[in-house]
Amino acid sequence: MALTKSERRLRIRRRIRKVVTGTAQKPRLSVFRSNKEIYAQLIDDVNQVTLMSFSSRNKELEGATGTKSDKSFQVGEGIAKLAMDNGITEVCFDRGGYLYHGRVKQLAEGARKGGLKF
Repeated sequence: MALTKSERRLRIRRRIRKVVTGTAQKPRLSVFRSNKEIYAQLIDDVNQVTLMSFSSRNKELEGATGTKSDKSFQVGEGIAKLAMDNGITEVCFDRGGYLYHGRVKQLAEGARKGGLKF
């Protein structure tokens, strides 16, 4: 029985979430990728609260041009800037079941360039 893409992604996502958890000091950097946009959240799993979020739909990126990968890099830099402003320097990266290449990789590299460690 063949799995659909979404079923496969959910299976991988559950496998990742068994291992990756975030705390207030070291939150989980969760990535969601739609066909057009990309979203990043910093999540404290202990208290079950989203600390901050940034996406390609934010006002700072409204006039941004370039490819979706370029925007993903900018989202990574944006979430890193928000985290640094709030005293967070280290995160756990949760790729959300997506393969680590393309836009997900660009977001991670942008976050690293912005100063986050993971």
